[in-house]
Amino acid sequence: MKPLFIFILLFFSTIVKAVDYHVGPNQTLTTISEVPWATLQAGDRVFIHWKETPYKEKWVINRQGDANNRIEIIGVSNAQGQQPVIDGNGAVTVSGVNYWNESRGVIKIGGSNVPEDGLPAYITIENLEIRSGRPPFQFTNDIGETETYASNAAAIYVEKATNLIIRNCTLHDSGNGIFIGAFDGQTETILIENNYIYDNGIEGSYYEHNVYSAAINITYQFNRFGPLRTDAGGNNLKDRSAGLVVRYNWIEGGNRQLDLVDSYDVPQVANHPSYSTTHVYGNILIEPDGARNSQIAHYGGDSGVTSSYRKGTLYFYNNTVVSTRNGNTTLMRLSTNDETAMVFNNVIYTTASGSQFSMIDDTGIFNLHHNWLKTGWQDCFCTPSGTVNDMGNNITGTDPLFEDFDNQEFIPQEESLLVNNGDAIPSILLPDYDVLLEYVKHQEFSNREIFQNIDIGAFEYDENLSAGAIRYNDKISAFPNPASSVITLNWTNQTIQNIYIYNRLGQKIKESKTNQVSVLLLPKGVYFAHVETKEGNTATIKIIKE
Repeated sequence: MKPLFIFILLFFSTIVKAVDYHVGPNQTLTTISEVPWATLQAGDRVFIHWKETPYKEKWVINRQGDANNRIEIIGVSNAQGQQPVIDGNGAVTVSGVNYWNESRGVIKIGGSNVPEDGLPAYITIENLEIRSGRPPFQFTNDIGETETYASNAAAIYVEKATNLIIRNCTLHDSGNGIFIGAFDGQTETILIENNYIYDNGIEGSYYEHNVYSAAINITYQFNRFGPLRTDAGGNNLKDRSAGLVVRYNWIEGGNRQLDLVDSYDVPQVANHPSYSTTHVYGNILIEPDGARNSQIAHYGGDSGVTSSYRKGTLYFYNNTVVSTRNGNTTLMRLSTNDETAMVFNNVIYTTASGSQFSMIDDTGIFNLHHNWLKTGWQDCFCTPSGTVNDMGNNITGTDPLFEDFDNQEFIPQEESLLVNNGDAIPSILLPDYDVLLEYVKHQEFSNREIFQNIDIGAFEYDENLSAGAIRYNDKISAFPNPASSVITLNWTNQTIQNIYIYNRLGQKIKESKTNQVSVLLLPKGVYFAHVETKEGNTATIKIIKE
């Protein structure tokens, strides 16, 4: 029995209990530097609490969690919902780490000597405002020297990672809001959701973007992409990935809203089976007057190495596209005739006349059906070498009848021809790419309630869920949030009578008849509280179980 006893003793002695580290005013740790970044273990959580002044610290994350025990870095907002700020301007690299490419980001993931280099895995970064990673801003590096950020620096720079989540962060005033490198195909399974990404880019340059990514299997959902910095020429979302999904986002401004091009220098990505199929659905794409490029989306490649271009199919459906340009607008540039776009169930509205809107700029195979289009639209402002195939059931008109165009409420009115005139989602896209949700202003989502046929565009008409659920979100608060046991919700000048808790799949899992709801038995993670008041109003707010 003695050997068995020794084995059991040794086995249990190797189990390391996960640790929560709390940083901030009145917390166990005062500075981010006190967190043991070089030795974080699976299940460890770092809570960075709001304080009145920004944290002027920067660091690298290069450790491994696992599927059941992620390593999480979580910002804790104050009672007014303000996120803790990580400011790269004047930041100092934390002690106890040593890593290269410090000038490329405020927070870096992967690539270091200390911690020992590896592939960061199962990492979550959540609810932080991260800013000011760009020239002329400077920082103090890990050997005490002053450096200036590179032009292509990012608020979050991912050199390599797998199973990474970046959620509910505000990323701005940097060269790139997020930069993700493919690293010979090692970077994979990335989720970017619920973030506000805006005000990035470098004046006079086309090479820095709100987001620039290359990975295998990457999904963008529920994000709000705002305009880039003034005079910055970059795109809103530029991507070179395989297995790209862009769904339920609000994307406003940029040289192009979407620039989905080739992985010319990473064959592991270009040769991946999912490289040639891209899904873009349920998004709101807004082209303001005065934007640099008149094209909404680009699909294919831009390197000039045409052998590496995507040469596949872009599924573009149930999007709401709005252009307020005084001049011409083009929906899509397909790089060669080997790129195909399947375009259906979209509302594409331009405030200019329909003759100032075209589908393609020259090349590619463009198939469209069941879209709402401005009367007078054109195939191309040229004699195209590609082909536009009108497959029928497109609706033309002068006004799609949005609920409130001036306030960017793009839900259709009851009498709109968008209602019930969409086509069923084809079986080849089911079940993984079905249109089950819709974006809620801002950085939220709700179930898409389809009563007959699916509506055209990113929003479904529902007399019970019209703009009221969107307009009142700023009137409601939750505290504490994150919470471990009970969350109290308050609504200014309203009386709460029902709370319904939904998980990220849109499934209702709990309800309450008071303004308090217990989350004690819920697994840790992100949920959504849909609130109804006695006065007849509704709203949705995000809550976090810690």
